[in-house]
Amino acid sequence: MKVAVLNLLGSLFLDTPVSPWEVVDALVEEARAQAPVVILDFHAEATSEKIAMARWLDGRVTAVIGTHTHVQTNDARIQPGGTAAITDAGMTGPHDSVIGVEADLAIRRMRTRLPIRFSPADGGVRLEGVVIDCSDDGRAHGIELVRVPA
Repeated sequence: MKVAVLNLLGSLFLDTPVSPWEVVDALVEEARAQAPVVILDFHAEATSEKIAMARWLDGRVTAVIGTHTHVQTNDARIQPGGTAAITDAGMTGPHDSVIGVEADLAIRRMRTRLPIRFSPADGGVRLEGVVIDCSDDGRAHGIELVRVPA
């Protein structure tokens, strides 16, 4: 089965040259013409923008999977039109950290507002994401959180 994957960058609290809202409809239409299953990776800061995008695309894409915040959310759902949605699929990397960075370095940067060279953290590595169950027409029937410790 063909699957189309789209990636858009949110515009709330991020400096983007073009709003995702200006291009999403045309991109989804083009993707649907090529594949029955359409997945949108929506890389955005604000959960409100991710939820709004999922609502806007309900019934037109198979899934809207939020990314960027590195924290898996507990809001996975199937919307009335058959689109699976989650505001953040999570992070693959060291969870004994601040979004993958040694905690003391991230905290020092936040407290001092000075540039700090980040180093990847060790420990507590896990893989996170979601599994989407859908029919041949691209309608989602299930979304399951995945969290696998290393």
